[in-house]
Amino acid sequence: MSTSPVLTEPASPGSVARVPDGAMRRRYALLGNPNTGKTTLFNRLCALRARTANFPGTTVETRIGRCRAHGQSIDVIDLPGVYSLHLDLPESRVCKQYLQEERTAERNGADRTDAVVIVTDATNLARNLLFVAQVLHEGVPAVVALNMTDLAQRRGLTIDAERLSRHLGCPVVSICARSGQGIPDLLAALPEAAVGGTGVPDPADIQASVAWADAVVQHSVGGASAVGAAEDTLTDRLDAAFTHPVFGVVIFAAVMVGLFYTIFSLAQLPMNLIDFVFGTLGGSLAGLIPPGAIHDLVANGIVGGIAGTIVFLPQICLLFFLLTLLEDTGYLARAAFVMDRLLRRFGLPGHSFVPLLSAHACAIPAIMSARMIPDRRDRLATILVAPFMSCSARLPVYVLLIGILFGDQPLYAGLAFTACYAIGVIAGLLTALVVRGSLLRGPSQPMVLELPSYKIPSLRTALLTTLDRAWMFLRKAGTVILAICVLLWWLSAYPKVDPPTEALELRAQAQTVLDEAPALAASLTTQADRLESSYAAEHSLLGRMGRFAQPVFAPLGYDWQLTIGVLSSFAAREVFVSTMAVVVSAGDDADDPEVIERIRSAKRTDGRAVFTPATSASLLIFYVLAMQCLPTLVVTRRETGQWRWALLQLGYMSSLAYVAAWITYTAVGAMGVT
Repeated sequence: MSTSPVLTEPASPGSVARVPDGAMRRRYALLGNPNTGKTTLFNRLCALRARTANFPGTTVETRIGRCRAHGQSIDVIDLPGVYSLHLDLPESRVCKQYLQEERTAERNGADRTDAVVIVTDATNLARNLLFVAQVLHEGVPAVVALNMTDLAQRRGLTIDAERLSRHLGCPVVSICARSGQGIPDLLAALPEAAVGGTGVPDPADIQASVAWADAVVQHSVGGASAVGAAEDTLTDRLDAAFTHPVFGVVIFAAVMVGLFYTIFSLAQLPMNLIDFVFGTLGGSLAGLIPPGAIHDLVANGIVGGIAGTIVFLPQICLLFFLLTLLEDTGYLARAAFVMDRLLRRFGLPGHSFVPLLSAHACAIPAIMSARMIPDRRDRLATILVAPFMSCSARLPVYVLLIGILFGDQPLYAGLAFTACYAIGVIAGLLTALVVRGSLLRGPSQPMVLELPSYKIPSLRTALLTTLDRAWMFLRKAGTVILAICVLLWWLSAYPKVDPPTEALELRAQAQTVLDEAPALAASLTTQADRLESSYAAEHSLLGRMGRFAQPVFAPLGYDWQLTIGVLSSFAAREVFVSTMAVVVSAGDDADDPEVIERIRSAKRTDGRAVFTPATSASLLIFYVLAMQCLPTLVVTRRETGQWRWALLQLGYMSSLAYVAAWITYTAVGAMGVT
């Protein structure tokens, strides 16, 4: 099957989507180097009438949109940005294959893309012309969009588009994708696309290509005012600070701390609002649906599952919005250059730092943002180690366990909190070193990147990118996450069992004293509810799994109750506290301080404490290192394209967490602290 993407269902090679009346729709593809404004042009043309898809057999993304021009609908394909068609990168191979298939389709008389639009940076034309030459050499009809002409003018550059068009043999249109200037001219030029490149040298001859590009620029570009020289001087000064070995790291740390703080703080309000909305919705539905299986499924399974998915959305939106703004300013390329020196010692490129930092908020958007890493091995290594960073979902568990260990020692509690984050970072970096020296062995691709010019970021582009990523997250990950949550609800709800004798006796006593002592009756009823909840949890499928798996976790000091908490939290780490609240007969209000105290003082079947110091320390280390987030596994599978990487991530992190927790439990026990 052709890798040429279409808007409707998959079709034969070279086919195009058709409008309802059967008339042929024209189709154009956008090509260009990174940082040329290609995606900005796509957003200007298609706005929200676009969708994101992967090329068949790859994880390389393209966006497919639709606009109208000349009274007809046009399909626009945003191909990945590449520096060269001949690099050994997935993006380059996809673009190369796309052009080759289009050329083959033309020779065979099949339907094909009408033309490609090569987006270039008017402020860096000589370098962009090398890529233009490669595309023209493929023999496909083309139009060159000369973007960022406003910046070129401010730098005192004048570009003769007609003369440049004669050199290339195809139409050249000056545009400013950010403001929309020249877009009508570009649309008008599309039907005039031509197969150019008559005087273009063979792209394999680098020396001849560079000489040709310089000659074309010399004949087509003029002027260099003092304004341009001043701007270049300012750019040089900023680059000297942002890429400095010391100051560059300090500036980058400050920027990333600000990014991290913003994601962490601003997301709390919408996340709380989402919790409130879905809590209210669940309560309303619970009141409308009669008690029974459907009632529990809708209120606890479906609504709870959707809420558990959408609650991540504010962090994802903030992450991509801020990263898009940073990238649009041109700073993110400088930051990657600075961090490349440090992370490369552990087998990771500088591109990995932003995903790893954002993983402290949530691993899901962090793994999604790893797409910016060009090398496949580096990208896989980053995805595999990102969940080691302590995300916000671990915080409730940290608070509970550190409170048990150091409740009356705030200094030690603070140090323990810091140690949790440090252990996660160290484990991730060392794992990256091991993975890059074994499974992903091989030299890393050198971090070749262009330092783009500094620009005022486009809010429109950032918002459209954010909406696109948010919708993709809800559409792709949300359905799978919902299914997982419903499955876990079913495991915890069935089979239904009769209440224990103790609970029935308490209810009978409550009825006896209801008129004389209503407060005592309420207390007895509450105790009965707790006993029933605990008994139901113990005898549910999930509870039986806990008793069955308890021998596996016994070396870590966990009884069947803690085993249930650990197993249930593989769906999401933060459910550990609420699960333990039910299991130890404390009810399901995990925010009640009394409930937390009951969890801390919970007893095992033999009367011993559930949360001993050794067990609590073991649990803390386990939750720092374990992969306990099925939604993250789903996203890992989606981003890598294979389940084997997700299963490796689960197996490795769980094994490492188990061994480290056993060592901790044994060491604390050997110290006499039990």
